Amino acid sequence: MIKKDFYDVIVIGAGPAGSTTAKFTLKNNKKADVLVLDKHAEIGSPKRCGEGLGARAFRELNIPKDPRFINKEIYGFVVYSPNRTLVKVRYDNSSGYIIERKIFDKFLASESARAGAEVCSNVFASLWKENGKILGVKAKEFGEERKIKAKIIVAADGVDSRIARDAGINSTLNPIHLDSCIEYEMINIRIDEPDLIHLFMGNKIAPRGYLWIFPKDDDRANVGIGILGNETKTAKYYLDKFIKEHEFLEKGSILEVNVGAVPVGGLLKELVKENVLVVGDAARQVNPLHGGGIYEAMSAAKIAGEKIAKVIEENNTLILKDYEREWWSTHGEKLKKVLKIRNFAEKLSDEDMNYLAKIWSGEDLTELSRGKHVEVFKKALKHPKLFTLIKKFI
Repeated sequence: MIKKDFYDVIVIGAGPAGSTTAKFTLKNNKKADVLVLDKHAEIGSPKRCGEGLGARAFRELNIPKDPRFINKEIYGFVVYSPNRTLVKVRYDNSSGYIIERKIFDKFLASESARAGAEVCSNVFASLWKENGKILGVKAKEFGEERKIKAKIIVAADGVDSRIARDAGINSTLNPIHLDSCIEYEMINIRIDEPDLIHLFMGNKIAPRGYLWIFPKDDDRANVGIGILGNETKTAKYYLDKFIKEHEFLEKGSILEVNVGAVPVGGLLKELVKENVLVVGDAARQVNPLHGGGIYEAMSAAKIAGEKIAKVIEENNTLILKDYEREWWSTHGEKLKKVLKIRNFAEKLSDEDMNYLAKIWSGEDLTELSRGKHVEVFKKALKHPKLFTLIKKFI
């Protein structure tokens, strides 16, 4: 239950972005009064995620390797081109983990509560505005609505953020920047090299996207797909078709079904409006190439929390703009480069993908995911069909 009528900070959304913002606000200012609200009855559910998280996130954000939310240690990846040419990387040390998001999100929310935040689930929140000024939020809890004042409001309410839109931030998302996704958690399947993630490419397999197998055990995995949001046929159609065509999946059972949309572009230029700050999927802080958003959300949230703590300490909301500037000068500029690479990838035919799978290594693909493309692209300049296309990007 919400305990007070005024807080320094109200965070709307208790996913990785919201909980991390609250935690780092309190880490940098222990006197801050922080409320975290989530509309779901259970934080972390439903999940809309492949559940992969790179080792970099654990290192940079000091996330413990807790067996309660780590399912599988991953040592690299295999990418399959349309004709099944393999591009594989196996590292000596783990490159990441397949986590259990429902437990992970609760862990992050618990960490914010232990740091001093008040966390409430099953609360629907909207902006409270009077005479054009944002005063706080209207919170509906168990059918009863109340008004709560706040100095700062954090919009961490997902890709279709109502808070950002109501604050006056232009968060309109072109459908071309949205991938439609569906994922089955499957059991009793045969997974070759279950300590690697497996990615299947091809315009007939996943138009403008890819199909993934993220192992959670030796015989259990998240099997999902992301495709162009306005594709004529549904993501479910393509996923079911792939499963029926592959015996190692066809005999499996489905434990869970998750659907959702992932932003793969349309980065928000404006992350702060007056006393409202946007973070995570709500700000499109997602890697456009592979659609991974947990690391990007938490990294942005760390910056946001540091700036919010300073705002409260100095009683100066203008400092919030420092978050926008810092994020764009670091992560934002990198993601713009990754988006450029995605725009290139979307124009590839299956024949092009097959050719690139022959000349690019797994390390090359890793570099592309980090926005480093010039040297990698130069390897493909000899291909006459790709020459003109690549020239535009280097």
